[in-house]
Amino acid sequence: MKTSEIKFTVTLDDKNMPQKIDWSASDGGVTSSSRAIMLSVWDAEEKNTLRIDLWTKEMMVDEMKQFYHQTLLSMADTLERSTGEKEAAKAMKNFAQEFGERLNLVKKNPLFPAD
Repeated sequence: MKTSEIKFTVTLDDKNMPQKIDWSASDGGVTSSSRAIMLSVWDAEEKNTLRIDLWTKEMMVDEMKQFYHQTLLSMADTLERSTGEKEAAKAMKNFAQEFGERLNLVKKNPLFPAD
């Protein structure tokens, strides 16, 4: 059986605030830095989601808004691929569109909400 490792290294300041977030993925040979991460893990025993949300001081507010918008769209795609729930995924994409419009990230789209 093959194993793969994804590793996050978080450098903290004297107040335990993230200063730097580095990550690597052994399979892709990727090593990179990031200003923010959102990690969700499903605890099957507790039937609950465990989360880690971290961001550095360098993460600008506009970047955080865009990060959330793109995460919502990614979640909709993953929902559809993993469950086949096309209508629920469409509803999430509609919400992401409205969210993006409210934050002035995307222009109003007359096709949303989509049929």
